[in-house]
Amino acid sequence: MENKVPFVTLNDGIKMPAIGLGTYQIRGGSGVNHILAAIKDGYTGIDTATNYDNEGVVGRAIQRSGVNRADLFVTSKLPGKYHRYDDATKAIQESIYRLGLDYLDLFVIHWPLPKRDHYVEAFQAMIDAKERGLIRSIGVSNFEPEHLDRLKAETGIVPSVNQVEIHPYWNNQRIIDADNERGIVTEAWSPLGRGSSALQEPIIQELAKKYDKNVGQIILRWHEQKGIIPIPKSVNLKHQRLNLETFDFNLTDDEMSAIDSLTKDDGRIDNQDPNEYEEFE
Repeated sequence: MENKVPFVTLNDGIKMPAIGLGTYQIRGGSGVNHILAAIKDGYTGIDTATNYDNEGVVGRAIQRSGVNRADLFVTSKLPGKYHRYDDATKAIQESIYRLGLDYLDLFVIHWPLPKRDHYVEAFQAMIDAKERGLIRSIGVSNFEPEHLDRLKAETGIVPSVNQVEIHPYWNNQRIIDADNERGIVTEAWSPLGRGSSALQEPIIQELAKKYDKNVGQIILRWHEQKGIIPIPKSVNLKHQRLNLETFDFNLTDDEMSAIDSLTKDDGRIDNQDPNEYEEFE
């Protein structure tokens, strides 16, 4: 396995790959093969979640890869039904067991679910699991600035990562700025827009021709230059490989701004407002 990917240092000193493999809806035997191929091609960051119902698939691919565990960065996520402290503690252990690993590199709260208001005790369970060596780094997903500040105020700990929706039609600059102010690395789910027409935007197609890249590579490079870690999902082996080939060119400031300008007020893929969204229910 040739490692083509640089690293980003999190606020706890842990180094995380600057791009990862998303595994949403990748399941079953074919899923094992897709993830295994990605690892062989150089992916070291793999993102899963309890609610993806594929932690076992990810674990099997890791086992079959023969890659040293220390050379991989595995992320999973805590579902909303397990936000209470005791439930979260057990859910962390169950994720590790399903993956067949001894620890997770990053564990995040999948959604804050502020109406239920248990995310602080879930985060405390993660802090304690980290102290026991079950998790190397702890983060969150889809958290708003007020949620981040409450975690710091009530636990004394700032998350290392905030994984949120970011793509050209929803650049989410407000959250990126908030994360940066707090020393939190921003990670992007659905970085290519998941079926949106962003890939057909003229400016992105023009840049692809200019840099002899495909449109997906242009969008991923836009993320990376903004200091964001994208986690694109693909079961196309060619696309998986090409998504890694994004660190050998740089967009200009004007080009970055042009892609930023594509953002829309209603650009969210499924209109998932973290203050209102009830996770998968």
